[in-house]
Amino acid sequence: MSKYFDLIKDKLKDNFDLKHREIETAGGLIYLIYIDDLCNVSFISEYIVTPIVENKDIIKSVENLKRGILRTNSVNDVKDFNDGILHILSGDVLIILENEEKAIYCEAKGFVKRAIATPQSENVLKGPREAFGEAFVDNVSLIRRIIKNPDLKFESFYIGKKSNTVVVMAYIKDVADESLINKVKEKLEKMDNDFILGSNYVSEELSSNKKTFFDTVGSTEKADIAASRLHEGRVVVIVDGSPFVTSMPHFFFENFHAPDDYYLNKYYANFTRILREIAFLVAMFLPGLYLAITTYHFSLIPSVFVFRLAVSRAGVPFPSVIELFLMIFFFAILRESGIRLPQPIGQAASIVGALILGDAAIGAGLASQIGLIIVAVSSICSFLVPKLYGPIASWSVIIIIFSSLLGLPGFYIILHTFIAHMASLESLGYPYLYPLGTAKDFKFRDILIRGDLKNISKNIGKDDLNAKKAN
Repeated sequence: MSKYFDLIKDKLKDNFDLKHREIETAGGLIYLIYIDDLCNVSFISEYIVTPIVENKDIIKSVENLKRGILRTNSVNDVKDFNDGILHILSGDVLIILENEEKAIYCEAKGFVKRAIATPQSENVLKGPREAFGEAFVDNVSLIRRIIKNPDLKFESFYIGKKSNTVVVMAYIKDVADESLINKVKEKLEKMDNDFILGSNYVSEELSSNKKTFFDTVGSTEKADIAASRLHEGRVVVIVDGSPFVTSMPHFFFENFHAPDDYYLNKYYANFTRILREIAFLVAMFLPGLYLAITTYHFSLIPSVFVFRLAVSRAGVPFPSVIELFLMIFFFAILRESGIRLPQPIGQAASIVGALILGDAAIGAGLASQIGLIIVAVSSICSFLVPKLYGPIASWSVIIIIFSSLLGLPGFYIILHTFIAHMASLESLGYPYLYPLGTAKDFKFRDILIRGDLKNISKNIGKDDLNAKKAN
């Protein structure tokens, strides 16, 4: 096997952190190969090197080494040359005996990783504050700590010809539908990427409808949310190197759910959820409806307000549609600058920028007060449903265009088109608008408003579901 050792050294040459050691034993030379900055060097010295050196006179075979010498918890055989390379690059120690035809590896991972922190995109007033990190092993342990169920399964895949990224599929057996599990597994096995750098690479592949602004695959960075989705019969996918975990199927009404809905008073949680649903409708349709009415249908506006509107727009050299687009453009720039800049600077820049730009636009005659209010209200409402900001930003522009060309008929045409588009979307074979317009059953019990937690937390097993259908 010394030739095997030379092949590995040649394959991984020009890497300063590749370390190897040779130890003379009764059975011949033993070669240890590992990546220094991926492994715990103290662990290797204490539990691998020291036992071998102390027992070098009695070591005669790989089996002898595995069963009586090494003090590590995990020792396994290497399948082939490529498997050996993969284990070295994953933070394991490869052990080769000179006169043996097979090699073994020991787990000795010790790479630098971020500690478990609070979630950045899903803040909560009350409830767990543990967020996923970049190390998939930590993410798996966070879920296992919440769900102590022997039926909870984790299957791993290596995806990416060049990156060999670990992707883990999690589900609860006999809770998740078998066809859903097989569909996700099939899609993962068929992925033909050269590299995987984040969860979105997998999400795009798992998405049933790629030509839409809506996300048909869910994501979260909170362990308790991932655990609740597993209990609902969903499949969760963890990608090594990404703090966001994807889940499927994903439904439209979940975008209005907040992480602390299940930790606050039920009635207050429902009030805020209804507020978010109304905010979505306002953000999506208010600019287009305002434009359609003020441009083509003055008779629908009270006469007093018509005069105030005329005075407000006096001196503005642009049509209302150009005015709205200008203000939407300004607000989009402010939002992006607030996100991309460092947090303390970004918040100040977005607030000051909105005040200065709004006042300057009115003073310069580029926009009317009512137009600024419409765009400002629409933008603020979109902040209440951050997961739907992309669809709102894109579809509201389309609605504005149709409303400016055809008035209310154009508004109704694009409204029906929007509803038809959403009704056509699927998430791994499940309708995106579930439970609207479908008789298909699923274990997801929390839709428009939150019910009692004791009812939400009751799963329907296969036997219960069959009995329900029989009755």
